[in-house]
Amino acid sequence: MDQFGKLLIAVGVLIAITGLLLTFGSRLPFRLGRLPLDFQYQRDNVRFYFPLGTSILISIVLSVVFALFSRGR
Repeated sequence: MDQFGKLLIAVGVLIAITGLLLTFGSRLPFRLGRLPLDFQYQRDNVRFYFPLGTSILISIVLSVVFALFSRGR
């Protein structure tokens, strides 16, 4: 039951961070989806978007969060 409680706390923190990013995202000095490695190609009827920079940033943040929670075990 102790692990389930930690999981609920982690999910709650992630939801709170997501809510803060959605609320104050336009005021941040960077915008998710518009980072330097986010590629966008548009021509006539075709639009291709690949958010590589955003994916890398999210991966790093989640890796740090999960590493912090795994140390508590």
